Amino acid sequence: MILFLLSLFGINYITYYIWSHTTSNAPAQAQAFIGEPPFQFPYVWKTITYWSGFLLFIPGLLIIISVTNEYSFKTHRQNIIDGLSRTQFIMIKIILTIIISLISTIAVFLIALMFGISEGGGSISFDNVEYIAYFFIQAVTYSAIGLLFSLLFKRSGISIGVFFLFVAVLERMVSAITNHYIDGVGDYFPLRASSNLIPFPFFKNAVKMITKEPNIPYLLIASGIYLLAYYFICKRKFETDDL
Repeated sequence: MILFLLSLFGINYITYYIWSHTTSNAPAQAQAFIGEPPFQFPYVWKTITYWSGFLLFIPGLLIIISVTNEYSFKTHRQNIIDGLSRTQFIMIKIILTIIISLISTIAVFLIALMFGISEGGGSISFDNVEYIAYFFIQAVTYSAIGLLFSLLFKRSGISIGVFFLFVAVLERMVSAITNHYIDGVGDYFPLRASSNLIPFPFFKNAVKMITKEPNIPYLLIASGIYLLAYYFICKRKFETDDL
């Protein structure tokens, strides 16, 4: 978790370093094409949350390790024998996903605040701060999927493999195929719905010409439905499973 928090700062600092050195000598025409300064308020909220989202597989991985270790060392049985109900045990794991997501969100908030103050000469603006809330939804989604896979497969190797395959390949591929035949439907797939809440922050003028603006209310509704489904399936799975 500590390495993850350090990596959040690292990926954003690398992005800032590349961006500042690439655009520092750009002519006025290029600056107009690039758009708003991404590391200044209020645009820094979107920039930091977007790049931090690439590391959200790590909280999902932590959840998988936490749950599958319970199965590997039979400690889930021991907890039930010692007095916890099945519902209490799985609720602890669900709360853990929320706590890890909350810690990640607080870290991203502080990183964005630091970059914004540094680039803005000390001034602070909370316009666009809603992207921090979108990041929290995205973080909870990744963690909840990690919890779901760990309960379904119960072994760390299989759960981690399926998790990475789903996150990196399967959903992206199915989403692209679906959008090819039915435009826009693939954008509301489980991970895509939460990821699309935070669009690409650079070259805004160019991005507008090739992509459409995300429908935030629909994406929030879809993300909320998926989260309720994940947690309901996890709860029912553990309550009815053979321990």
